[in-house]
Amino acid sequence: MAATAVAAFLVADGGSGPSGPRTLTSDEANRLAITRFRNYAAHGRAVTITVPGTAGGLIVTGSIDYRGKLGYGVVHGTGRDTSSDGLIEWTATSVFVHPLANAPAHAPASPPRSAWHSRPLLSSGSALDSSLSIALRLGSDRPDNAELLPQNGAAWWGRDQVDGHRVDVMTGPSSRDRSGTAGNVRYWVGSDGTMYRVRVSVASEPQPVVIDFDTHKYVPVKPVPGVTPTR
Repeated sequence: MAATAVAAFLVADGGSGPSGPRTLTSDEANRLAITRFRNYAAHGRAVTITVPGTAGGLIVTGSIDYRGKLGYGVVHGTGRDTSSDGLIEWTATSVFVHPLANAPAHAPASPPRSAWHSRPLLSSGSALDSSLSIALRLGSDRPDNAELLPQNGAAWWGRDQVDGHRVDVMTGPSSRDRSGTAGNVRYWVGSDGTMYRVRVSVASEPQPVVIDFDTHKYVPVKPVPGVTPTR
């Protein structure tokens, strides 16, 4: 599920209530199986992506179109370095940035039509690019196979609350192309399969990427010049 640049490992987290791991029940497996599909069915989700960094991290606040495979938002540095601040739009292969000295709290609904700089999305060596790639992959046009999730190592780890929502904390199965990676990604999933939070580690940083999903109505992402959404 995560980008090939990601070397993910199990992120210990102190949720509330009984803790696992234990095998998923059929209900839990069904909810985990549809959580990415629910993102896709909603067309997209509002997200806050917290990117770790040894000299100060980054926070990306925006939206992801899971049908068009397109993300858009605003970047703020959490340390003294604000050189990365500005607007950002990304696809599975490219990143478009619009630097701003005083970046707003939220990206404007209509992106500026000029002053964008494009570059390839890096497959390794960038915590930001790895985080953007991970976030973009959290939507799928079909549910996962619920019966295969427990067989491939997915597990229940505990209960928690996210913004007042009671959730189950589950770890995902082994990656399709890498056996033995069960538990690399941790999901916070609601009673209806809604995804509220995801944590996964990137190779270049000791702290995990945290992706939080907002429940307010999704606002469609408008492509910047040079971007053609996938449909």
